[in-house]
Amino acid sequence: MKVALTGATGFVGSHILTELASHGHNVTALVRDEKQAATVADRGAKAAVVDLYDRPAVIKVLNDVDGAVHTASPGDATSADLDSAMVDAAVEAYSATGKPYAQISGLWAFGSNMSITEESPFNSPALVAWREPIERRLLAERGMRGIVIVSSTAYGDGGGGVPGVLLASPRDNDGNLIMLGTGRQHWSTVHVADLANVFRLVLEDDSASGYYVVGDGSTPTVAELTEAAAVAVGAPGAAPGSDDEARARLGDYFAEVLLLDQGTTADLARTALGWQPSHPSLVDEFRRGSYRS
Repeated sequence: MKVALTGATGFVGSHILTELASHGHNVTALVRDEKQAATVADRGAKAAVVDLYDRPAVIKVLNDVDGAVHTASPGDATSADLDSAMVDAAVEAYSATGKPYAQISGLWAFGSNMSITEESPFNSPALVAWREPIERRLLAERGMRGIVIVSSTAYGDGGGGVPGVLLASPRDNDGNLIMLGTGRQHWSTVHVADLANVFRLVLEDDSASGYYVVGDGSTPTVAELTEAAAVAVGAPGAAPGSDDEARARLGDYFAEVLLLDQGTTADLARTALGWQPSHPSLVDEFRRGSYRS
């Protein structure tokens, strides 16, 4: 396939680029400048320097390929505007073609729930409340294959924003990492390479559409993760914090999502796509893998 990809230099997008290219697909990476163009070209992609808010320019790229993946995000208050602009372009380009357009989302939108599936009700914290209306608008278009990949906390290869938060945790007087909250909440996780594999599978499967919740099935507590992160950074251990400390450290909105108690077995991705995660868990990566100092 010829696939357009946004966010190709980011944590998730770069792994999707590798996954697609290694399986024979031709990737056109939509990038914002010549420096990024050189980066993706070195990794085997064709570069298109495009402003993602320039709808005619984006549509031109989308029309020249067989499908598209959107993972780019500024990670700030403009994230909703960018996702909305990309959905508008995709709908205009693909609404009568049957082509696939897959974009990334996150498990936080479901709120605290230890058994999240594609049928679970949304209970979005303020930080991510904008996602659902945009995703519903995409999935309402029946003339294209709209796909939303709902990712658990992504990690791997020493990267990822949320693992970085744990590694950079403040320390108590004994040098222990301070947990986010009490540490009793569970997080659903997925290795970024396993997540990239899901994106390839939904592009290749002509029947794939709608929501796919993705997680590796492990649901470590934040206490377990912080203890493992302590090993990675050479701290003696980890100590419980409090919700108030987490909010003071990270702000109310970000702390709220990191204090959620979540889990999923990703049954649909496993049964419908044949997906099987194959990489070490985040606990193992912290203790023995790519995050070790």
